Amino acid sequence: MGDAEIIPIGTRGKPGRGTGSVKPSSSARSLAPAPKKPRQRPRADEPAEKAAEQAHETVGEALAAPPEPTLRLPEQRTPAAEAPAARPAVDHRHPTPGIPAVDWLSGFTTAAIEVFGDNWEPRLAAFLAFLRRRLTGDYTVDEYGFDAEITERFFMTAIRPIADKWFRIEVRGVENIPADGGALVVSNHSGTIPVDGLMTMVTVHDHAHRFLRPLGADLVFRLPVVSELARKGGVTLACNEDAERMLKGGEIVGVWPEGFKGIGKPYSERYKLQRFGRGGFVSAAIRTGVPIIPTSVVGAEEIYPLVGNVPSLARLLGLPYIPITPFFPLLGPLGLVPLPSKWIIEFGEPIRTDVYDAGAAEDPMLVFNVTDQVRETIQQTLYGLLMQRKSVFG
Repeated sequence: MGDAEIIPIGTRGKPGRGTGSVKPSSSARSLAPAPKKPRQRPRADEPAEKAAEQAHETVGEALAAPPEPTLRLPEQRTPAAEAPAARPAVDHRHPTPGIPAVDWLSGFTTAAIEVFGDNWEPRLAAFLAFLRRRLTGDYTVDEYGFDAEITERFFMTAIRPIADKWFRIEVRGVENIPADGGALVVSNHSGTIPVDGLMTMVTVHDHAHRFLRPLGADLVFRLPVVSELARKGGVTLACNEDAERMLKGGEIVGVWPEGFKGIGKPYSERYKLQRFGRGGFVSAAIRTGVPIIPTSVVGAEEIYPLVGNVPSLARLLGLPYIPITPFFPLLGPLGLVPLPSKWIIEFGEPIRTDVYDAGAAEDPMLVFNVTDQVRETIQQTLYGLLMQRKSVFG
């Protein structure tokens, strides 16, 4: 066994030659790389097009050739004790194609901070609770249709920026509004459109922290959409019966005795009070024994300067007047934007009515005297505020 010749298997007795054939087989030829052709330099007399064509063929052959084998070093393996623990496989696929859920959550959080502020979670929870109560009918509306939650959350929120940023209302004498119990707020009326009533409502709510219950004309409740909004906002038809019931119930009632004569007067008669009616509001205050708070508003006369009227069209439409201002109807809907005048609302010293007897409300002379006292107090306060005001818009 020691002298036996070892012949490698598959070489047919010729080591190192494979099959023993001089020429390589077809299988071997397919594994061998294609021979590289020597790069020929273009001759001077050869056209440039043929030289470029040969260069293109050379580059194509280089790209088609298989890559040459590279030398790979053996990997260094660390001991088992030093080998890092295997990490669990993480599935980076998203449950749905498109925006990842993390990005959705981040965008939602940013939007909530923009809408509700930094303390957005309790605000959002309160808003969702509000929606649930509205959908299930778990809310309260009084006998006049007043919805305190809607008024505070939506009406006051919508009116407040106009009062604070546009008209920049300056409030005086808010301490004259009682903290509890009934009271009658009597104010001058102006502005072509009764915006002053809305501004007085939000002022009483924000500074005295009470709801003002206005007495509205019958025209307000004849309009299809306005009537429903007015009811929910606390407006009640101007009649002595409803006014006395609310005053006895401890509400703050607002009345504008000038009516349409006040808001529809021309700009040349601005801040001149019109007739206060027959003093029905004084009779209601005397019967209930609540104080009367004279209120003066400066600034509302300039938001829509009334320079004309169309009485024939107003009678045809059943309206008290059709206003013509310097911007309406000349500028169309743009003319309905009120001018940003500077407002001052002053609540005067209360006029007590509980000093009168129970039958004093039936005395016309007494009612007239108290009515005239309220009117003169408001008029003199308006003159004083106009003298203190430096500019209409400043």
